[in-house]
Amino acid sequence: MRARLVLEDGTVFEGTAFGAKVERIGEVVFNTGMTGYQEVLSDPSYCGQIVVMTYPLIGNYGVNRDDFESVHPAAFGFVVREHWATPSHWRAGETLDALLARLGIPGLSGVDTRMLTRRIRRYGTMRGLLTTSDDPVPALLERLRAAAPLRDQVARVSTARVQRVPGPGPRVVVVDFGAKLGIVRELVRRGCDVVIVPHDTTAEEIDALAPDGVLLSNGPGDPKDVPHAVETVRRLLGRYPLFGICLGHQLFALACGADTAKLPFGHRGANHPVKDLATGRVVLTAQNHGYAVKPESVAGTDLVVTHVNVNDGTVEGLRHRALPAFSVQFHPEAAPGPHDTRDLFDRFLDLIAQSRKGGVCHAAQG
Repeated sequence: MRARLVLEDGTVFEGTAFGAKVERIGEVVFNTGMTGYQEVLSDPSYCGQIVVMTYPLIGNYGVNRDDFESVHPAAFGFVVREHWATPSHWRAGETLDALLARLGIPGLSGVDTRMLTRRIRRYGTMRGLLTTSDDPVPALLERLRAAAPLRDQVARVSTARVQRVPGPGPRVVVVDFGAKLGIVRELVRRGCDVVIVPHDTTAEEIDALAPDGVLLSNGPGDPKDVPHAVETVRRLLGRYPLFGICLGHQLFALACGADTAKLPFGHRGANHPVKDLATGRVVLTAQNHGYAVKPESVAGTDLVVTHVNVNDGTVEGLRHRALPAFSVQFHPEAAPGPHDTRDLFDRFLDLIAQSRKGGVCHAAQG
């Protein structure tokens, strides 16, 4: 069946439909990962987005039951150069086509993804309509331009109730703005008693859970669309050790007086180099974000920039000068991606240990 992706600037990409045969409107973004399409699709941070994979062959190793990053994947569409319908891998339990059909996510294959990616890089991300409709392009553009942009992505993907994964170690409250399961796995692996709470949980409700530390998770969209979270982070500062990841990093920055802005086309992939300013070490990181902390806004706050992106110099890490709190823009849990920065979870637990002993915690990032 023929399908088309219509961009809001009028550009049309035509190919073959796979997955769910439904029409969706979303922000068109690209991911540069060579593997990990299952984790990408199930990352809640892709809520409201149509994902273009730059690697040309997708679906060749199928889908398995163990590599999901959320129970209910939230991506709005999937665009690939070549969709492989007959996977070959011993862990494969389902095809990509079957997964997308089951989840209600439309797919489009046979597209020149290199051309599409170059267009996004040149003009920035834009909204698109993915459809199997035979309606003329002007009618499709009218539908696309009439649709209101999403502002409630975090509410769509956050847990609706408190959940707990018991453990013998310190209690860590994970504020779920769209948390990947990889974050929870890293905490559980370290013996933490993990309590996952909804995005709109107040500081007082977190107090009632008696945490030893608080982790601010990743999530989709503009951090300024969740002002209640900024206020909660502001009230938690200094009361518990804090660790922010991705959207959590941006919320931490806003709570401390810094500012954020939308990037032209974002950072999405499993191969982004980041420099640790304290050690000079460059690590490869997994990333998925369309907003970033404005570097000039950090001056005059109590924050210190700890990491920068080697490619474009954007802020990739922050720590508070006096309080036990730090954050990173990238994903230390990876999934998919390199494991170069998993030690940040250990640093977070070190902060918690120091705090429990009544020690001074100034250098969260070493």
